[in-house]
Amino acid sequence: MNRLADETSPYLRQHRDNPVDWYPWGAEAFDRARGLDRPILLSIGYSACHWCHVMAHESFENDATAAVMNELVVSVKVDREERPDVDAVYMDAVQAIAGQGGWPMTVFLTPDARPFFGGTYFPRDRFVDVLRRVDAAWREQRAEIESDADRLADAIREGARISPIATAETGPAAAPTLSAGLVTAGVQALRQAYDAEWGGFGRAPKFPQPSMVELALRAHVRTGDPGALDMVTTTLDAMASGGIYDHLGGGFARYATDRHWRVPHFEKMLYDNALLLRLYLRGWQVAGAEHHRQVVEETAAYLLAPPMRSPAGGIHSAEDADSEGVEGRFYTWSYTDIVGIGGEDAAAWYGATPAGNWEGTNILWRPERGRLLRPAEIEHARRRLLAQREARVRPGLDDKVVTEWNAMAVAALAEAGAALGREEWVGAATEVAEFLLGSLRRPDGRWLRSWQGGRAGQHLAVAVDLAWLIEAFTRLGEATGSARWISEASRVASALLEGFWDDDEGGLLTVGHDGERLIVRAKDTYDGATPSANGVAAQALLRLGALTGEERFSSAAAAIVDLLEPTLRRHPLAGTWLLGAVDLLVGGVTEVAITGERRDLVEAVQSRYLPDAVLAWGEPYPSPLWEGRTGPAEEGLAFVCRDSVCLAPFAASDALVEELLA
Repeated sequence: MNRLADETSPYLRQHRDNPVDWYPWGAEAFDRARGLDRPILLSIGYSACHWCHVMAHESFENDATAAVMNELVVSVKVDREERPDVDAVYMDAVQAIAGQGGWPMTVFLTPDARPFFGGTYFPRDRFVDVLRRVDAAWREQRAEIESDADRLADAIREGARISPIATAETGPAAAPTLSAGLVTAGVQALRQAYDAEWGGFGRAPKFPQPSMVELALRAHVRTGDPGALDMVTTTLDAMASGGIYDHLGGGFARYATDRHWRVPHFEKMLYDNALLLRLYLRGWQVAGAEHHRQVVEETAAYLLAPPMRSPAGGIHSAEDADSEGVEGRFYTWSYTDIVGIGGEDAAAWYGATPAGNWEGTNILWRPERGRLLRPAEIEHARRRLLAQREARVRPGLDDKVVTEWNAMAVAALAEAGAALGREEWVGAATEVAEFLLGSLRRPDGRWLRSWQGGRAGQHLAVAVDLAWLIEAFTRLGEATGSARWISEASRVASALLEGFWDDDEGGLLTVGHDGERLIVRAKDTYDGATPSANGVAAQALLRLGALTGEERFSSAAAAIVDLLEPTLRRHPLAGTWLLGAVDLLVGGVTEVAITGERRDLVEAVQSRYLPDAVLAWGEPYPSPLWEGRTGPAEEGLAFVCRDSVCLAPFAASDALVEELLA
């Protein structure tokens, strides 16, 4: 075994038996490279990455290739999910070098971590050729390599700079310059990218992009625009009918390789499913399609059962695309097997054909889009097919628990459980939150990025971890009425602003002030597979500020928006989650406080999608929302305030709902 045997990352441990002399990212590797005067080969991937496995089998498990690596470079392996900060810096480098990025990422660095050449997947022969060419250049053209590394490092640093300068204190003054036009421009950009026939944005491959769909839903709720709602419902229907959705076991694959959502890339990620669970919930709340609620229930069931749910209390990261060395084997079927187990009606229901609908086999999907509610005979067939599938070799499991993604799941389960009256989901969200507090927060208050196999990893949390924790604890407080969770959210918000705020330019740095210094101090400002740290923080801080009355939270959120406003104007679809914060700033937050034992009033609020509202109920906590509202005369009433103006209290739920939906 090499040095990766004791790592907490399952992805790194997958390479522990390689003949490659791997190092984890750290001082030991860089000291070794300096001592040997060799370049560093940085290989970045993740456990559920199909092409990462291909390159590993072809090159890293091959004795001859490993011998070349061990002779010419110092090899460093990084799990992008444990170290998103490292991944982001070198992804910028690879995109600058090759014009595009992806995983596996293969980057050559100087011993002081400056990149000078890179790419993604290399077939074995090409990879060995690149290794030898890099070695020759390192020995014979060092000056050129040093010059290229300097230029590339400078370009990455310059690309990370954001202006104009803003601070947390300047936010409120700048906020009035915002207009609803920013959100309107974002929705217009969505229309231009929208696939009106099959939903989603762009052509193939198709990614779910829940933050984009969420923006369209916000626009419909705010303006009543039927076109915006059509973007939402068409997309939700098409994804749920396609093969990207697991029609037997619930949950979504990472993306579809085709325009029709039919052929998935089969890995299933926690972050996709947490975000999509909440999106389908909100779609159901607005449009009322029962099959969207069905998707919520089945996705929640997938996340809360083995293998995704950890016995320790958290939720695991991902399931692989591959099983028994074959992509999709776990999920695909022969026509004969479907008919033998479920009958011909089941084969027709799931779009199977005798010749197969994909590479000679069958992916289960729904040819009749939007018709997911199963007749009794189809439901019986589904259960029989699922039982048969459970006997197969399951795809590999990435069993690390990532703070960011578990916080996403807490927020989604808390909101969905409250909206649908599923107390067990709210209970599960509470259990996951307790696990995070007990296992991923150090005694000194610092948060860690991940946990696996009974121990937390050594890597400190990055800004997006804390941003999602604020959102998770706030949503849990609104779902349970427990003051404790608002207190925990405030504690995390203080840590985020104290530990990550950029006092020079404003906004949140990816790595905290006491974290590892990379070649650039980056900010996570663009939405990718998950929303950006600054976008998530802006929304979460605005909502928490409204609940607590803490102006510093609201001011910081406004400052983030002010800093990134020019970027939003140029590239609105790069920050659709942040546009949700713009929507809150422009329209204002509606504050609802419900006193006494009035579950009917609470449920009237929780059951509806109210993107501009926050809810305080249950245990009072220090906040203007509770001031003067805890006496006998105020028991059993709902107080609604907007822009520091409060309406007469409501005693009837129908009148409260009418006001909130006005």
